[in-house]
This record gives sequence, C-alpha cells and structure tokens, in this order.
Amino acid sequence: MLRQLGAPLDHDSDQRAGVYLTNALTGWEPLENPKDELPLYPELKEERDAANKVKQEAPILVIIGNPPYNAFAGTSPKEEGDLVKSYKEGLTTPVKQGGWGIKKFNLDDLYVRFFRIAERRIAKSGKGVVSFISNYSWTSEPSFVVLRKRLLQSFDKFWIENMHGNRKISEYAPDGRTSETVFAIPGFSAGIQQGIVTSLWVRGKSHQDESGQLAKVFYRDDIDAARAVERRQQLLDTLLLEHPDRNYETASPSSENRFSFRPETVSKEYLIWPRTNDIASEHHNGPVERRAFALISMDKKPLIDRMQAYFGNNISDEEIKRIYASLMMTGNRIVGPDARRKIQHNFVYDEDCVVRYPFKPFDLRFCYLENLRPLFSEPSPKLINHSKTEGQSFFITRDTADKYPEGVPFYYSRLISDYDSISGHARHFPIRLRNTPELPKEKAGQDEMFEHEAVEPTITANLSKTARTYLTQLDISNPDTDAETAGLIWMHALAIGYSPTYLDENADGIRQDWPRIPLPATKQALLDSAGLGRRVAALLDTEKPVDGVTAGTIDPRLRPLGVICKVGGGSLDPDKGELDMTAGWGHKGARGVCMPGRGRVETRNTVDSGHIESFGGDTLDIYLNDIAYWENVPPTVWSYTIGGYQVIKKWLSYREKVMLGRGLKMDEALYVTEMVRRIASLILLQPELNANYEAVKADTWPWPTK
Repeated sequence: MLRQLGAPLDHDSDQRAGVYLTNALTGWEPLENPKDELPLYPELKEERDAANKVKQEAPILVIIGNPPYNAFAGTSPKEEGDLVKSYKEGLTTPVKQGGWGIKKFNLDDLYVRFFRIAERRIAKSGKGVVSFISNYSWTSEPSFVVLRKRLLQSFDKFWIENMHGNRKISEYAPDGRTSETVFAIPGFSAGIQQGIVTSLWVRGKSHQDESGQLAKVFYRDDIDAARAVERRQQLLDTLLLEHPDRNYETASPSSENRFSFRPETVSKEYLIWPRTNDIASEHHNGPVERRAFALISMDKKPLIDRMQAYFGNNISDEEIKRIYASLMMTGNRIVGPDARRKIQHNFVYDEDCVVRYPFKPFDLRFCYLENLRPLFSEPSPKLINHSKTEGQSFFITRDTADKYPEGVPFYYSRLISDYDSISGHARHFPIRLRNTPELPKEKAGQDEMFEHEAVEPTITANLSKTARTYLTQLDISNPDTDAETAGLIWMHALAIGYSPTYLDENADGIRQDWPRIPLPATKQALLDSAGLGRRVAALLDTEKPVDGVTAGTIDPRLRPLGVICKVGGGSLDPDKGELDMTAGWGHKGARGVCMPGRGRVETRNTVDSGHIESFGGDTLDIYLNDIAYWENVPPTVWSYTIGGYQVIKKWLSYREKVMLGRGLKMDEALYVTEMVRRIASLILLQPELNANYEAVKADTWPWPTK
C-alpha cells in the first residue's frame, strides 16, 4: 500500500513501517528520572524507545482510536494517573467562588485520559485532527464540564454523531423498540452496554488558544434506528448525501449550560430562573440500603419477623443467614457478624422503625429505617431527623437526569423515599427543618448523668436567604412559624414542574442540571400557583385519600378507569390464583434484579364521549393473567412517567409472581385502580398547570444571578 501511495519503505536501510507496540498513555514526555523506567527485555526496550521517539519528536497530525470506556480499577503509573488533573480544576469549588460546585464526579473512565493526550499532543503540533469512538457521557454530563471547556478552547470545530444504544437506561428508538448498541452482532454478541458517540475534532494552524474564542460544535442525532445493523447502514448512507452538513444541528456551549456539546431545547428565560437547590437551605439524599432488600419488604410481617430475629440475642448468625442471607452479608460498609454484635450491644428492635417507604413513585414498601450504620449502608441521618417534624413532607427531585424519557423529574411525599426512587437519585428537600443544637461534650455528659431536659429542636422553613428575601418583598411573613407559608414556594414548584409545557420548552436545561423554577412577581400569583401545587401534592400523596378521586363520590370521568375485571364477567378469587401476575411484566435478571417485561396490553376504541374528550379515543386493557385485567386505562395514564419510571408498568414488574413469590391480594389489585385515577387526575389538571406556567413565565421575580 505504501508503494502504491508513492512512499515505499527503504529496504536497503532496514526501514520498518511506523507501527509500534506501546502504551498509548505514557512516553509522551521525557521522564525526569530515566531510572524510573521499568526494565525490559532488549527487544521490548528497542520497541519502547522507537515509539517514544515518535511520541516526543515527530509532528503528529492525526490521532484516531476507540479507547476503553470502563473506569480503571488498577494502579496507574504516575505519568498516566496525572493526565486528568487539569480536567478536575475547579470542579468542587463552590459556584460563589468561581468554581462549578460539583460535589461528586467521575473522571475515571480510561477514555478521558486518551482525550487529554490527544488535546495536549495536537496543541503541541499546532494543528491536527482527532477522531474517537467513545462513551457519550462527556458531551453533556456535569463531571466533564472542565474537559469540554478545555477542548472548546483547544480546537476550532467538532462534529459529533450520537450513535445511541445506551442499554443501561433502556434507550428507545423513534419506533418504540429498544435501541441496540451499534456494536451488536446478531447471533454473536449483544455488544457493550454504553451509548456511544463518534467525534471528529479539528484544529487549524491559525488557531490561537489565547483568543478566548470557543470552537463550533455540530451535533447529529438522527442515526437512531432500533437495530444495530440498521443504524450502521444509516451511518454509511450519509456518505452518499449531497449536503451531509444539513443533518447536523449547531450546539451553543456556554458556562450557563456547562459547555454542553448537545443542542438544547430551552426557553430564552430558563437560565435566569433559580435552580431548586438555590431555593433551599439544604437537601439530603434518600437512604441507600444495599442489603438486597433485607430491610425492605412488600409485606410488613416478614420484615418484622426477620428484624426481631436479627436483634435477638438467642438466635445464631447461622440461623439469621438462613432466614435472610443478606442480613449477614459483607461488603458495602457492612461487616456481617461483627456488625450484628455491635448493633445488638447498642440497640434493640423498635417496631416504630418499620415504616412505609416509597421505593419508586407510587410504589409503597415497608422498610426498617433507623439512623445507624452498618444496618443501612447510608441511612441519611439528617433526613431521618427532619422527618420527625410534625406534618413534615418532602419535595423530591434530582440534580441531573440519567434516564430518557424521564417524564416529570419531581415527586412529593410525606415519607422518606429510597435513594433510587427516582432516576438520578432522590434528593429530598424537607419543607421544614428540624434543628437540634449540639451540646458541648461536657454538657452532654452531665445531661446523661443528671437526666436534664433535652434541648428542644427549632423548626424553620427550608428556604435560602434569597428565597426569604423574595417572600419578604411579596409581603409574605412568618415562613418559620407557619407550615403553609414554609411550603408556598415548594408547592408552586410542583405546579410548575407538572406542567407539560414547562417540561417541553425547557427539556434540555431540565435534563442537564437541577431543574430551574420561575418565581411569580406578585403575591397573588404565588398564592394561586401554590394552591394549584397543593392539588398536585394531594394526588401524589399516597398517605391520604383524595375526595372525588379515591374517596367519596368519584368524578364521573374517573369512575370507569382502571376497574379490575374478569374475562367473561363475575368476581375474581385470589385463593384460586386469579390475581396471580403471570402476564410477563417482570422477570429475574442477574443477581435477582427485576427486569421489566412486555406484559400484555390490548388496545380498543371507546365510544364514551367523556373519555374521548378527556383522554382520546383509544383505551387500554392491562392484563394480570389470562382471566384478570384492569379495563379502560387511558394510554396517557399508562405511559405516565415520573423520575424516569413508567409508574404503573414499573409497579407491575416488581409484582410478577416469579418476583413477588405470591399472587396479588385484592387490596393490591384495587391499588392499581387508585394509581390510574390519581394519574388521570394529574392529566386532567394539565390545562390549568400549563396556563399557570405561562402566566408565571410572563411576569417573574428577578432572581439575583450573583
């Protein structure tokens, strides 16, 4: 090939092709101490030295590769381990101090090191081209903000092809089918789990790093067929297009969107609104169990029985392991028998710790929730303390989305919810804070000795200084002494967050960071919006019935929805297995993880004019098994998604008989009817929610940007 290109090798001088066996991440700069180099066989030393000569001296114009996507678990040479330091600068520094305020980040994927090598080497050459196939997380996730900024400053143009196929988040193609990874080979390999992008970076010889000008970014998102073979063909077909550039959208990276390489759907006002965490004084993660459901159960009695046994001094570790093996597991900050000895010494079983626990939206379990480690991997002690406030409730959201479609990224509950109750992790904003002053050690010891009265906690609204200023300027006082006033902004946020117009107009901004909420400029507008938000909260609040929806005289539009029925008519008998969930809604995957199934859904037309006006002409029947089904479920209700989870379908998947170990009880079957009606009521509320959002957006309070 070289001969055909007019560049044959010189055989008289033993010239070889410039292809070397080398560690691509090291050897780019001479070592300060050459003695640090590992001793090698002479042949390998010659190979290394020849490769290093190219790396350190030759002008490199093109870098291509498909670097590893996984995080590195071993020990790196110092030269290699230091590569990503520059991509961490300012990540954890608070925003007020000029940083990014990102408390947790992950830059351990090996491809990030290759990015740094490419950036640095092309900059040294002064011009060049880079092309990588890589994990697509770097294009928009917060952890990579400094990386993106550096690349934008170091290159002139980027072309990004989103190849989709993220199996970790169940990504779907436009036709509704699950999106395969582009590397899937039928009958041979399912491919990798990550979604990927191909990227092309160009730096011209006239580029000036000091100019402050950012690169142009062109992003393509239409290589999106469900099957890998079809997607690869789509990519090849683009070579035949007369104007391929027309398939790319132009991204607008900036500090406001963390230099995202993805084009955005965001209203022009969105970036000046406060983020949810700006409104609050504090927020806390939901508890993390990590004991394979040893402390979480669908049924209350089995949980009580095994926890009483666990705390019991007369029951052996071997018997506990037989009762529920993961109560004696090791790892994840859990030390098995040693942990049990410690817990038995310091604590006793407390049935008040057996609480209702939202595992997913509308999916209530029972949990033994107590503020002690290592019973829970992460029990969230401050959150548990705040939950003791009378009348407490929680506004729940996340910082960044990690599922698509995400649906509504907000939830509301009177109960502490699981860390993974919504995707992206449930960050709880208590409406009110319970602060107990910490006594000095000497005083605390005296109180123990003389049984002095405990210091009463103070209850305050969970509002930031700026949020309090906002209420004051609207002539609203006493948020610390009045529970309803403390919740005004949070109820308003629910009203905004459940507006489909808000979610559609600001989809990309909402996806990549804490959701931002516009605040109304007038007192009356805030009160009206908060009133609407309280109606949303009531529909999400599983702990209280809702008149006209789940209790009292049911709204005629809701009455026929989600009714449990038997094929051919008649009553259903759970004792005969007629409520066994066997339609294929879920199955056990690796390590017993629940994997969703297709189940059985039948679509039919409805002639009910009220249904057609409220929910459209189609309706669904959702089957438990061959003889039992919930009839008349509107498609919009069935597909309703909160926090990345299709609410009803997700609930069903965990209760397939192979997962649950039993059939449904009648009250569980009726609970599905309740879910259908609550969600249908949220949908019926959408015109008011949209109108409220439009009114607020048109006249907002100017949140200070600095």
